[in-house]
Amino acid sequence: MNRSQLLENWIKQQFPGASFTLQPASADASFRRYFRVQTGNETLIVMDAPPAQEDCGQFLHVAELLADTVHVPKIRAQDISQGFLLLSDLGNLTYLQALTEQPETADRLYAQATDALVSMQRTQALENLPAYDEKLLRFELNLFPEWYIAKHLQIELNDEQKTVLEHVFACILQNNLAQPRVFVHRDYHSRNLMVSEPNPGILDFQDAVVGPVTYDLVSLFKDAYIHWDEAQVLDWAIRYWEKARHAGIPVQRDFGDFYRDFEWMGVQRHIKVLGIFARLAYRDGKQAYLDDMPLVMSYLRKACERYRELGFLLNLLDELDNNASDRRIGYTF
Repeated sequence: MNRSQLLENWIKQQFPGASFTLQPASADASFRRYFRVQTGNETLIVMDAPPAQEDCGQFLHVAELLADTVHVPKIRAQDISQGFLLLSDLGNLTYLQALTEQPETADRLYAQATDALVSMQRTQALENLPAYDEKLLRFELNLFPEWYIAKHLQIELNDEQKTVLEHVFACILQNNLAQPRVFVHRDYHSRNLMVSEPNPGILDFQDAVVGPVTYDLVSLFKDAYIHWDEAQVLDWAIRYWEKARHAGIPVQRDFGDFYRDFEWMGVQRHIKVLGIFARLAYRDGKQAYLDDMPLVMSYLRKACERYRELGFLLNLLDELDNNASDRRIGYTF
C-alpha cells in the first residue's frame, strides 16, 4: 500500500462514517507534504512526514513548547509510527502572498511577526532543543562549496580558493558563535507565516534550535522570497531591537553592534541557502529554487561589500562568476 492510500485510510479512521475531501495544501522543501481535509464545515491540515526521512516527534515537542506563547497549529490526532499528524488549519494566506498583493500591509504584518519573534525568544524551556553549535553552522556553510560551487557552477576550487573560503568561514563562525543564544525557529520567513487570528500563524518550526539571537530576524527581513529596500529593513530592525531590549532579550546594547551581528548572521544564512537551493534543484529535482538564488546572492554580495573581512569572499564570488578583472587577484590575510 503506497503512502497516499495509507494516509487516506488513516484519515477515515479519524472521521468514522463521515465523508471528507482531501486537497494538497502545500509542498515542503523537505520530504513533508501537507493536505487540507474538509469534513462538514470544518477544515484541518494533515501532515505526511515519512518516518524514514522526517521526525514527527520533534514537531510535536516544539509545538507543545510554543503552544502557550504564539499561534501554532493544535495537534488533533497523531500516528508517529506512520508519520501522520492532523492539525488545526491556520488558513491559506501566507505572508508572502499578502505582502506581494498588498505591500502597504507590511508595517503591520512585520510588527506582529516581530512581536511573535520576541515571544518565542523569551522561551526558557530549551533543554531538549539541539544547539546551533559550530558543528551545525559549519555543516551548513559546507553546503555552499559542495552544492552551489561544485554542482551548480560546476567549478572545482583550487587550493588557494579553498584556503580563502576556509578563512572566511572561520571569521563568520567566530561572529555567529559569540552572539547571545535564544530559541531559534530557523525558517522564520514569509512562506512559513500565515495571516491569521491571532497573527501570525507560525508553521515549519520542527527544526528549532538554541542559537544566535539575530538568526530569525535575518530570515524574516532578508527573506529569500521577497525583497525590501535596505532603509526599510533597517527601520524594522531598529523597531525589533527596541522591543527585544524592553522584553529582556539579550541583544547588543548598541544598535550598531547589533546590526553588524545581524548582517554577519545573514552571511552565514545566505551561504547556506545558496547551497540548499542547489541541493533541492539537483538532488531533489525542485528546479524552481534556482529562480530564488539571485536575490540571496545579492544579499550576500552587499554584506561582503560592507565589511573588509568579507572582501576575500567577494573576490572569490567575482572569480567564480567570471567577473574578476584581468589582473590576478591575490589574497593576503
